[in-house]
Amino acid sequence: MASAHPSQPDLSPEDSRAPADMAGADPAAPLLAPTPAFSPLYQQIKSLILRSLQAGEWKPGDMIPSEFDLAARFRVSQGTVRKAIDELATDNLLVRRQGKGTFVATHAEQHIQYRFLRVLPDASAPEAQGPAERRIIECRRLRGPAEVARQLDLKGGDSLVQVRRVLSFSGTPAILEDIWLPGAPFKGLSLETLSSDKGPMYALFEAQFGVRMVRATEKLKAVAADADAAVLLGVEVGHPLLSVERLAYTYNDVPMELRRGLYRTETRHYHNELN
Repeated sequence: MASAHPSQPDLSPEDSRAPADMAGADPAAPLLAPTPAFSPLYQQIKSLILRSLQAGEWKPGDMIPSEFDLAARFRVSQGTVRKAIDELATDNLLVRRQGKGTFVATHAEQHIQYRFLRVLPDASAPEAQGPAERRIIECRRLRGPAEVARQLDLKGGDSLVQVRRVLSFSGTPAILEDIWLPGAPFKGLSLETLSSDKGPMYALFEAQFGVRMVRATEKLKAVAADADAAVLLGVEVGHPLLSVERLAYTYNDVPMELRRGLYRTETRHYHNELN
């Protein structure tokens, strides 16, 4: 796909040519990941904004440039930029605030915190149950199982971080989680760091490691508690549990976390909205 020449006039939203790239970028580098020639221009602008998010040009909580400034930067119309931002807002990557501007979404915000929480209390909204009481059982760095490395797009010998924790509500253990993370992006993550932090884990990943989870896929099935899970969750061996395996991705579909949770569901249910 050809890059825009400095003398190129403003492009209409229907134009499929690439917009001007960001200032300072290598002119020999491709502007976008390979896309069909008929890719709408707003999708190309969306990809360029995603590139800036991934590179950390705008961090979670930061206000991004105005539509006017972005339109001038990419040499496209404001309508094209607006449509790209609308999609990123729908994807929960950006947040529009009336009268203030558009900001990079952060897991520190309450409505974002619960975006990945699908097991909810039967009688109330997730916000009403209060924060979970967290007990970090272990955090260790190791050469993980080949199957875990494969899901995280790592080589079999690459370093992994494994975290095991129990989440309780009102003193009752509710969730046992095993979390696998690639070692390189989470250098310095420790038991002490996790135990001392009181906010959402994904907010910690953003603030200290510059990693933001933006989407996830899940697999659910019913299982029976084994001896280890029974002790940690305070149930009998064979007690029915909901198993949820989540693979979470950061920008541009890079897998960044494999999480396997076992949930007690006597007073909780899995909730999802299908559109």
